[in-house]
Amino acid sequence: MTPSLLTSHRLLVATSLLLALAGCANTSLMGSDTAAAPSAFSGLELLGQTELPAGSKIIAGQSLIIGAGDNWVGKVVLDAGQDAASSYAFFLQALPGKGWNLLSAIRGPRSILVFNKADRTVTIDIAEGMALSNAKIELTMAPRNAMVLTPKKP
Repeated sequence: MTPSLLTSHRLLVATSLLLALAGCANTSLMGSDTAAAPSAFSGLELLGQTELPAGSKIIAGQSLIIGAGDNWVGKVVLDAGQDAASSYAFFLQALPGKGWNLLSAIRGPRSILVFNKADRTVTIDIAEGMALSNAKIELTMAPRNAMVLTPKKP
């Protein structure tokens, strides 16, 4: 492996271990008191000031968070803790108040919101839950001016 690839691999492994350990640290061993025992890793300390709906929980096994605080990038998958309509309304109201500019909004069984702020872009994909389950939210945070490579014709 090249040194930069080896460093990237180490960062990915370290981030995965951090998520796994943090998830274990937040899980109660007392299964009888379900109200006091969080069922998933909150991870809020990793996401800085990123606005999330109340009651949402990170699904660590489906998320990849690189960095921490207000400069994190990657994908965070959430159990919304509420329905899709409430989640959509939350992001539509909360993010502009924190300086995010709405670029695109699509509302349906699978809703997508795209916001940007300074040098960052976030795409929020909200899928309705099955029957009485909560919505599933995917936040993808990336640098706004990321280098985009155009495929070349052979």
